[in-house]
Amino acid sequence: MPAVPFRDDVLGPDYRVETISLPPDDEGPVVATLVTLEPAEPTGRAVLHVHGFADYFFHTEYARWWADRGYTFYALDLRKYGRSLREHQTPHYVSDLHEYFAEIDLAWWRITERDGHREVIVSAHSTGGLTAPLWAHERRHPELVAMVLNSPWFDMQGAAWLRSPATRVAIERLGTTRPMREIPRKVSEVYGRSLHVEHGGEWAYDLALKPLESRPVYVGWLRAVRRGHAQLHAGLDVPCPTLVLSSARSFFGEQTEETASTHDIVLDVEQIRRWASSVGRHVTSIAIEGAMHDVVLSRPEVRAHAYAAIDTWLGAWVQEHAPELGR
Repeated sequence: MPAVPFRDDVLGPDYRVETISLPPDDEGPVVATLVTLEPAEPTGRAVLHVHGFADYFFHTEYARWWADRGYTFYALDLRKYGRSLREHQTPHYVSDLHEYFAEIDLAWWRITERDGHREVIVSAHSTGGLTAPLWAHERRHPELVAMVLNSPWFDMQGAAWLRSPATRVAIERLGTTRPMREIPRKVSEVYGRSLHVEHGGEWAYDLALKPLESRPVYVGWLRAVRRGHAQLHAGLDVPCPTLVLSSARSFFGEQTEETASTHDIVLDVEQIRRWASSVGRHVTSIAIEGAMHDVVLSRPEVRAHAYAAIDTWLGAWVQEHAPELGR
């Protein structure tokens, strides 16, 4: 096998990065990017993390938390996101969430076949938290031992008419005939400002890759997401224990940095809890008091509770009881 073209990542020399070439689409060449952090003492276990919408991997504390427990941490910047976005591309646009399966499959091959990990946990956030269960339901890999979903996007938040049959038909029709039509929306910068170190937050990341004002939303992309929602609502059978983390509360009123830092101001947590059991037969749902949309970016005392919840869940259902679950 030829040498793998690893290079140091922008996060520092502890992180190596590699580009995954994918088949071109209508816009031209397509790539994904796999970032890796090795533990001091490998255990043969790994984590594969998938980010959310208008996002990319910069979660160094989260990666280190897993590495400190012996997991090799891999993070995938999907096509047209983050490190994988190219100048000729429409950011984040796909017409079907299943398009992402190609890069997840290739990352999985690297983790299990090339690097030899026999137990892998999939971690995913927001829109990634919808894509990852769809992938796991179809692929059913024997190395998949658990899934951790952080504020997964399980339904369309907002007024009831947005989830009505008429709206669904309209999205289907427009998504077919005018897929690149932008959906008008007003996006507050409050959430981004509550995160970024230059605006009073705690986290340093590239605002060109994760802009404060989010990204445009297109009808064809929304159609893909709503089809994913419909598949989830019909019931998936993800063949491993799944942990669903969310904030305890959502807030959709006038936003401040305080509400953004202590509530999910992006998704409806009641919907997350409603649909959590549709992921599979073994799902644990935990609401973290005071958490924000990306739970592991919450305030220190809050994310400490989140990490404690993950640790307890791992000990109960993944590390100790894996043999009873057919692993």
